[in-house]
Amino acid sequence: MSKIKWALLGGGAGSLIGIVHRIAAGMGDDYQLVGGVFNHEPAAGLQFARDLELDLRRTYADIDAFIAGEMALPADERVKVVTIATPNYLHYEMASKLIQAGFHVICEKPVTFRAAEARSLASLLKSRQQIFAVTHTYTGYPMVRQMRGMIAAGMIGPIQKVDARYYQGWINAVIHEPARRKTVWRLDPAKGGPSCCIGDIGVHAFNLIEYTTGLQVEQALADVDTLYPDNELDVDGSVLLRFGKGVKGVLCASQIATAEENNLSLAVYGRTGGLRWAQENPNQLEFLQEGKPLSVIKPGHAFNLPEARAATKMPPGHPEGIFDAMGNIYRGVARAINGLPVDPGAFPDIEAGVRGMRFVEAALDSSRNGNVWVTI
Repeated sequence: MSKIKWALLGGGAGSLIGIVHRIAAGMGDDYQLVGGVFNHEPAAGLQFARDLELDLRRTYADIDAFIAGEMALPADERVKVVTIATPNYLHYEMASKLIQAGFHVICEKPVTFRAAEARSLASLLKSRQQIFAVTHTYTGYPMVRQMRGMIAAGMIGPIQKVDARYYQGWINAVIHEPARRKTVWRLDPAKGGPSCCIGDIGVHAFNLIEYTTGLQVEQALADVDTLYPDNELDVDGSVLLRFGKGVKGVLCASQIATAEENNLSLAVYGRTGGLRWAQENPNQLEFLQEGKPLSVIKPGHAFNLPEARAATKMPPGHPEGIFDAMGNIYRGVARAINGLPVDPGAFPDIEAGVRGMRFVEAALDSSRNGNVWVTI
């Protein structure tokens, strides 16, 4: 089977997330990067393409030039799938144009600025046979997929409590100086959208909860903090959650948790047991059972569930990380594009993007209106 022709919007020189996408796409030998729009400055984009030894004729100045150039090519030569790895404010316009032009799309999160825009993309996709994936990367970890499968199999009993935390400290270094704060695009509402912390990392924790538990959050009560009155966007937040059947939970997110790196963790407790997973130690899943010793499950073993085994590339004892997790999402998209069977958890789709944006808006509305319950 020939490689899928792939393009990247954003993610050029100096972009961390661009490197993650390029490595992930190359892992399974499913994709060939042929071009894209790598920088808002065309000269910089062309230099990046030269560095990667790409065809400069397929390195475009903007999204409109990209679509026009690719659509002018014979169908078997043009790009089939496009990754959007730009700042948030560009996602909706780019995704809308790509969908209408017939491209498959892989989009960074949050998928849009507002829930209405995400719903608009979902409506566009309804009558089309196109793949749309949202890169909630952490869903690609083998032990996250093991966790999902164990919960679905009833191995911890009916869920009673959910606890998700995502703590980073990087904004602490810039938030206290107004001049430095203005250099961070995530703190600029015009580029980052209505939320920084909840929209950037809280939405990852929210997605991880719904992905692993199979439950949907029905209501949220939030308290978010901008730290300074002249800082417009949240940098910290705590959210109480209500699910159906009386299940409750909590989600805490912060980008001013001093000296924290990328501390995402999830614990799900059922009637007979619990499961705990942490992103900074992703190859271990802790299984707690009433009256039994703590068990630690690791990837690469025959006793893992099929979805975890399918997401594992290395033998036991060889750690896999963030590139591998993103690579599993790309592999799922490739299988879907090629018409092969795809597990329901292979990649987050547009509905995950819609749910994420509804959560962000509910959390902001709750906090703004005096910490009240808001329906998602």
